[in-house]
Formats: sequence, structure tokens, C-alpha cells
Amino acid sequence: MPTLEAKDTLFSTKTTLNCRGKLLPLEAPLVMGILNVTPDSFYAGSRLPSVEAVLQQAEAMLTDGADILDLGGYSSRPGATDIPVQEELDRVVPAVEAIIKKFPEAVVSVDTFRADVAAAAVSAGAAMVNDISGGNLDHEMFETVAKLQVPYILMHMRGTPQTMTTLAKYEDLVVEVVDELQGAVARLKQLGVKDIILDPGFGFAKTVEHNFELLRRLEALHIFELPILAGLSRKSMVYKTLGVAQADALTGTIALNMVALMKGAAILRVHDVKETKQTVELYKKTTL
Repeated sequence: MPTLEAKDTLFSTKTTLNCRGKLLPLEAPLVMGILNVTPDSFYAGSRLPSVEAVLQQAEAMLTDGADILDLGGYSSRPGATDIPVQEELDRVVPAVEAIIKKFPEAVVSVDTFRADVAAAAVSAGAAMVNDISGGNLDHEMFETVAKLQVPYILMHMRGTPQTMTTLAKYEDLVVEVVDELQGAVARLKQLGVKDIILDPGFGFAKTVEHNFELLRRLEALHIFELPILAGLSRKSMVYKTLGVAQADALTGTIALNMVALMKGAAILRVHDVKETKQTVELYKKTTL
């Protein structure tokens, strides 16, 4: 197993993501806006009940400067209700098609752990796959992504959304996260997946204390020389620590996003695009 020494550079050696022919540069951090076509996502403000609502929110996020739109049809909050594959497809595919039709230049990521949903979404126009399970919940996912040849976000999680809170037990959190990610990275590379993004999985099979430890030691993931995605937006580590309602967790989110940027995050996955773009602009003034 490799040692956990951070690289000297803030950004990985990977300089672009090839999103179906559109190159996204990674010289400066990217902002990914969250679109949830679900009735039960953990943040009520992100729930979009119809394709029309998705288009309205997508337009607002693109206007605010979102580089990527991350569309999900399966709630992954702790204890979320499991839904059939067809229900997820029925939520996701029409929304992807509608976004691409109205905003053909948009880069859409599909947030799913199911290979069939990933394939259908890419066929509908999505250009990236965001898998919260890191390939562990569908053993066909890695081969599917390799065939699709789109960027793949590999997240660390244990168990399922229904069981993950019981699996938040570590002797050395960061060592174990790195160890569990490295096998997946090796397999993806062997299959020919060219663009891999790492997500340490804040809030997934991790306590609030684990989340802060992971953020403090985020540089350890630079050992892979791959872009890092940080998904901190309005999570319990923010609102529980501050003792505020989730709706009032924007300020705390912005603060932790700046920490993630300073530790080398290349993509921020957020509910609040405008404020995050402002954060990135200020960060760039101090570093780039």
C-alpha cells in the first residue's frame, strides 16, 4: 500500500476531463450543481418534482456559472427508500433529454450506482457518471463506464444508503479510505477508463468527526494524482456542528468549501452555485 504523503502541487497532473468531446479544464476548480429528481433527497430545497422544475433549476445554475449539472433520481441520504431500476430510469432519462435539448452545451453528470441507469443516461446525453458506491453496488458499472468512455466519479462508501451508518467504524480513517479506493482505481485503469475523479464520500459511512478528519487530511488523496471532488454542501457536519437548520447551512458550507479548495479539491458539488462560484473566484485570486 502507498504511503500517505501529499503532493507538492494543489492540483493533479490531469489537466482536462473529456466529456464526450467537450474538454473541461481543471486548471481552476469546477462547480457542479446538484439536481435531484426525487421526493426525498436529504435537502428539501434541492427536490425537483418535475422535468419543468429541473429545467428551471438547470437554467438558474447555468446562468450562475455551473460547469457541470449532476442529476440524480435515487436519494442516497442515510436510510433512504430503495426504488426499482425502472423508477430511477423514469425519473432520470426524460430529465437528461430535456436538459440537453434546451441547453445543448451543458455538461450533465448522472448520479447513479446502477450500470443500466448510467448507460441510459449517457445515451440520452449525459457526459459523466457519478457513482456513490464506487462500483460496489453494481458489479457491471466499471465495465459499463469503460465502454461508455465518459469521466467517472469514484466515491468511497461502505454498504448501501440503508446500511452505511452502521459501517462507520475505522481504525485509521484515511488509510482505510485510500486502501479501499486504490483497488477500484487500479481496476478502472486496467479497463481503460481514462478520466477518474475521486470523491472521499463525506457523510457516507462516516460520522461528523470522521468527516472533519477526512477534510483535514484531504491532501492524502493526491497520492493517486487524480482530480478530487468534495461534496460538503449543507451536510450534517455543517448544520449539526453549528447548531443551525439545514436551510441555514450555506455560510458553513462556503467555509468548508474554501478549506477543501485550499487542500486541492478540483470540483465542488453544491446546491448553491452562485455563492460557490464567488468562493472559487476569491480562492483563485489568492493562489492562481
